[in-house]
Amino acid sequence: MAIKKKRAIPKARTSAAHTSQKRDRPRVYLVGESPLVEQYARIIAEKEYEVFVQWNEGRPADFALDRVHAQQTSVVPVYTSIAMELTNNDRTIKQKNLAKLDAALPPTVAILSSSVTVTAAEQSQWVRHRHRLVGFCAMPTFADRPLVEVAPTVFSPRETLSAAQHFFKSIGKEIVLVQDRVGMVLPRILCQIINEAAFALQEDVASPQDVDMAMKLGANYPLGPIEWGNRIGIRNVYHILQAMHDDLLEDRYRIAPLLKQLALTGEWWRKN
Repeated sequence: MAIKKKRAIPKARTSAAHTSQKRDRPRVYLVGESPLVEQYARIIAEKEYEVFVQWNEGRPADFALDRVHAQQTSVVPVYTSIAMELTNNDRTIKQKNLAKLDAALPPTVAILSSSVTVTAAEQSQWVRHRHRLVGFCAMPTFADRPLVEVAPTVFSPRETLSAAQHFFKSIGKEIVLVQDRVGMVLPRILCQIINEAAFALQEDVASPQDVDMAMKLGANYPLGPIEWGNRIGIRNVYHILQAMHDDLLEDRYRIAPLLKQLALTGEWWRKN
């Protein structure tokens, strides 16, 4: 895709905005939900980036900024090299975050935005500089995995993908390009498994412990679906399934009533 030279996206560690003032450590700005902000802040700070963070609903009380060498600010720092928007559960807040980033950052700075529950193409309609945005898979507990799914849009030039790839590689990850669809790959499959486990629980097919044991021993899963639900957060699972159902209108994404109830009440399953 041909784009004007002035709109080219540089690699994560370089930017046209840095030509007059280079910094020892490139800056990354993260905004979004807990625990995604904390998990990515820790990983990125370990790779000698200068990390700035902001949460949608305030910093978690148990998260120490000085422990990961990150700074909290609602103002997008000058000379930011790359930005990440990490909201999956509230479209309104996500749209406001992206609009703020787009207004504050030079057009040459890429924005990597989680596109698990809303496509990157739709998100690109919320910003003025559509070429700068690329979607990726951000889901709690998976930030440490060595592979990340990246979903470019029809507006994404080669420079944007190069910036995304360079950044993820610099924090120890390889990328795989996937279609820009709600749910992407891993969340789509894993959340359906968790949803099916919720159906099994409400029908008294087996106890939560036995459901997990059956999948770990029978399918050689590292965790059972109930355990995965605890790790990811049942509200996150609910929102991903809801987004897929709304997008595709297929019965296979129908949410188990038990899972919906647990998502609304904030509880998943307590093991005694």
